[in-house]
Amino acid sequence: MDTLTSLRVFCTVAELKSFTAAADRLGLSPAMASKHVMHLESRLGTRLLNRTSRHVSMTETGMLYFNQTRQMLDGLDEVEAAVSNVTVTPRGTLKLSAPVWIANTLIARVMADYHQRYPDVRFDIDLSGRIVNLVDEGFDLALRATTPERLDPSLIARPLMEVGFHLVGAPAYLSRTGRPLELADLNGHSLLLYSGINANGSLTFKGPKGPETVNFRPVMQSENENMLHLAALEGMGLVFLPVWMTQTDIAESRLELVLPDTVTFSATLHAVYPSRKYLSAKVRTFIDFLASRKNLCPSAGEDN
Repeated sequence: MDTLTSLRVFCTVAELKSFTAAADRLGLSPAMASKHVMHLESRLGTRLLNRTSRHVSMTETGMLYFNQTRQMLDGLDEVEAAVSNVTVTPRGTLKLSAPVWIANTLIARVMADYHQRYPDVRFDIDLSGRIVNLVDEGFDLALRATTPERLDPSLIARPLMEVGFHLVGAPAYLSRTGRPLELADLNGHSLLLYSGINANGSLTFKGPKGPETVNFRPVMQSENENMLHLAALEGMGLVFLPVWMTQTDIAESRLELVLPDTVTFSATLHAVYPSRKYLSAKVRTFIDFLASRKNLCPSAGEDN
C-alpha cells in the first residue's frame, strides 16, 4: 500500500473527523480509507485515531503525527507545483493563532471574503492570547502585533499593517475623576493593564517638552483584551486598546479618547510562520489577502 497516499488519507480523515467524508473527498470507499489509516498504524506500531460508530478523534500520538505530516504534505504540494508550473488550489484547515482583539467585525469580514474566494479552506483559530509554539503545536500561522526585535528570530515575520492603539475611558469614569488635559493629569489614574505592559503602571510618553513619565495606578491586569475592554466600559479605569476594538464605542459615546494627540502609539501586525522554503497555498494566499487589506483600520493619530 502506498504510504504517501496513506498519509494524505490520514490527514484528511483527521481534519474532517470522518472516514466517510474523507473517502468522499478523495474518491475512495470508506473501507479503503480505513485500510490506509490502519496501514500507517501498523507501520508505526501505534494507534493514530480513536474510532467509534459516530465519532473519530486523534490520539495524542496521532495529533503529533498529524501536525508534522500535514506541514510536510503542504510543502510537497508546493514543491510539485513549482516544478510542474501548476497552481495549487488552497484547501484544508488553516490553523491560526491571533490576539484576542482580532475578533472584530472587520477581520471577520476579511475572513468571510477570503472563504468566499477559497471555499475549500477552513479556519481553526486560537484566540487565547498566549504565544504558541507554531511548530510543536501544529500552527500554520500566527498574527502578532509587536516590534521586529521581540519576534522569534527562528520564524519568518511579514509585516501586514499598522494597528493604532489609544487610551480610552468611559464617560462615567472621566466625569468622576476628571478629564486629563495634559500628561501630568494622568498621574494616579486607574489603569486596566495588558499583561505585556510594565506591571507597575509607570509609562513614558513623548510630551510637548520631551519624554515624560506618568505613574498610573493599576487596578486590573489581564492577557485578555476583551476583559479589559468590558471593565473600561463599566467605568473601572483607563485602558490602551486597538482602534478595532474601540471605534464603535467611541462613535456611540460609550468610550472617550484620552489625550489622543499625545498618548497614542501604533504596532505593526505581523504574519509569523515557520521558516519553510515552500509555503502551503492556504497560508500564502491568506497572508497575501491580509496584506492587500493593509488600510483596513486607521493607525494611531488618525480620526476614527
